[in-house]
Amino acid sequence: MSLTTGRVYCSECREFVSHNSDTHKHSNQECVKFTSDAKGLRHSLKKMFPRRDVSNSYSYSARDKSDLESIRKWEATKGKRALLCGVTYNKQKYELKGTNYDVFSMRDLLISRFRFPSSSIHILAETDSYPLPTKKNIQEALRWLVKDNQPGDSLVFYFSGHGLRQPDFSEDEVDGFDETICPLDFRTAGMIVDNELNDTIVRPLKTGVKLHAIIDACHSGTILDLQHVYNTKRHVWLNNSPPSGVYKGTSGGHAISISACEDHQLAADTSAFSESGKQMEGAMTYTFRKALLENPRVTYAGLLASMHKDILLAKKRGFSLRGLFNRERLQEPQLSSSKIFDLNEPFVL
Repeated sequence: MSLTTGRVYCSECREFVSHNSDTHKHSNQECVKFTSDAKGLRHSLKKMFPRRDVSNSYSYSARDKSDLESIRKWEATKGKRALLCGVTYNKQKYELKGTNYDVFSMRDLLISRFRFPSSSIHILAETDSYPLPTKKNIQEALRWLVKDNQPGDSLVFYFSGHGLRQPDFSEDEVDGFDETICPLDFRTAGMIVDNELNDTIVRPLKTGVKLHAIIDACHSGTILDLQHVYNTKRHVWLNNSPPSGVYKGTSGGHAISISACEDHQLAADTSAFSESGKQMEGAMTYTFRKALLENPRVTYAGLLASMHKDILLAKKRGFSLRGLFNRERLQEPQLSSSKIFDLNEPFVL
């Protein structure tokens, strides 16, 4: 089900329905993604980054103006820079429990493992110290990420939150659906569609620039609309070029997306990886970080294999991957790229 204002399309019963209908059997307010625990950070993160009170859930205008001004003052640093975005949807029916933890554990990974300067990492999150992850703020921050990109730059876009699908009417999608990410205010401002993400952070990439998008959300397999998708079962690249023929590539750079699951699959939240059994974190985020910390020289192929193995092991321990329609589906990490490359290359940010 795709969540929008007005009427939306339900992929289960193949009908357009009201998103706030109380009678529709596939209520879109049941979407849940899963998260897990990472060692060493759980206690400090809870104290350092309390959740913001957003009880007036859909009134962000005053804060949003201040946040936009702050984002526009960010300097476009050379070399490495990253945008990390976590959305909890606090006090809403589809609230997520682990996304703040996801964001700050990813920040720690970028600094400790890949030597990103802390000044080059910017965060949108529902905490008092950072701009809120509203649609306007995410859009402005994405423009900052690729602004004045130069050869040798390594850019990272990380998103932890809800992802959805909606019908594609422009023949840009092989499967007939656009994928989306959901900002904090998506019910009033709308979602950010894969077409926009491609236009904003893929097309501007110059020769010698590499972008990694790491997306922990449902329905995120082709969230950047990249032309090539890697099939992990057959170990081949599949053509994901738009049937319309519109160009979805870069301006010479290389864009890679690693997402939680295929477009038709669901991600979920879990505490299955937690020592205490209580801390929530994205399973995609946890398994991604674990693979990189355990093997500093891991390849792209090894990264995908490790993530899939750990998700299988966690499932055997008894957690359920529950998503939009409360149906259990094992998520399969997905890799897509603006160009075909050898997955035996070391994974480097």
